[in-house]
Amino acid sequence: MNSRKKVDRRTVLTALGSAGLVALSSNPIYGWATDDDTLRTILPNFTEKSRKILSAVTNAPGYSGEIPLATVKELMDLEGKGTNELMLGLLPLARTYARPAISKFFVGCVAKGLSGNLYFGGNVEFAGLALGYTVHSEQAALANAYMHSDAGISAIAVTAVPCGHCRQFMNDLSPDGQMEILLEGKPPVKLSSLLPMRFGPEDMGFKDGAFPVKDGDLALANATSDDLLRASLEVARKSYARYTGSPSGIALATKAGHIYKGSYIETAAFNPSLSPLQIALVGLIFAGEDYSAISRALLTEVKGAKISQRGVTEALLAVVAPGVRLEVSSANRQS
Repeated sequence: MNSRKKVDRRTVLTALGSAGLVALSSNPIYGWATDDDTLRTILPNFTEKSRKILSAVTNAPGYSGEIPLATVKELMDLEGKGTNELMLGLLPLARTYARPAISKFFVGCVAKGLSGNLYFGGNVEFAGLALGYTVHSEQAALANAYMHSDAGISAIAVTAVPCGHCRQFMNDLSPDGQMEILLEGKPPVKLSSLLPMRFGPEDMGFKDGAFPVKDGDLALANATSDDLLRASLEVARKSYARYTGSPSGIALATKAGHIYKGSYIETAAFNPSLSPLQIALVGLIFAGEDYSAISRALLTEVKGAKISQRGVTEALLAVVAPGVRLEVSSANRQS
């Protein structure tokens, strides 16, 4: 796992354009750039102008896996497509953010926020770790929307039918069951139809779910000039941890000076939940950086909380960035 090599993007994307199960080497795929040639390969039905727009957006410094509403409208006009059709058309691009180190099965997802923005997601697997560390594409896209503080999710398009794991995760982000699931060649279906007898926030005494994102009441004991510590506190405050009352967040610094953040997101069923590091790594992938670029990792938790993310974070960090020691900070509740 520690020995990685670059894989030619054009070769991989050609395979992705024609198959869902791709036979590749055992090495994870890193360092992709959505240039004009590769977009022409995976989005042949899009106009050249649309592909240039997508290339400009996805190659912008610090790209975070989001297509803003203004760009969505521009693409819809250029392609003569409605939102649902556009989302389905963008799935091959979403799949390029998958990192299926174990299964080699690339899954892409595009989520539509209530803002009208679109958010990409791809499945991320970690060779050498239990399968429970896997981030499913739906989780990646929904967590992406969450980290952008969208007001909610109205629909997701996905390259494969959501598994039960993902349906349960989606239930905390759409507890009314009205989120639409879009699949190529199938009519849209509500989450409530895929998960008719669901266990969710209402069963735990709550009327709403993870959206809209709320800011918690955490603070550091002392002022700090450490940007990474402040970033970690910021995302710990955004945690969706109502069932355990154990908010946490992580900030990763890279050698290039970039910071990637992740908030803890849990569900009423407890499993599946997403750790802060899983979400931060998804953000790093969107930006096109390699795991080996990580230079610092700082986790912020509440001292004495019912659960801790420290153990799972250290285990995952040891695989993706074995030379980096996890730093842990404690925050206090203000009320």
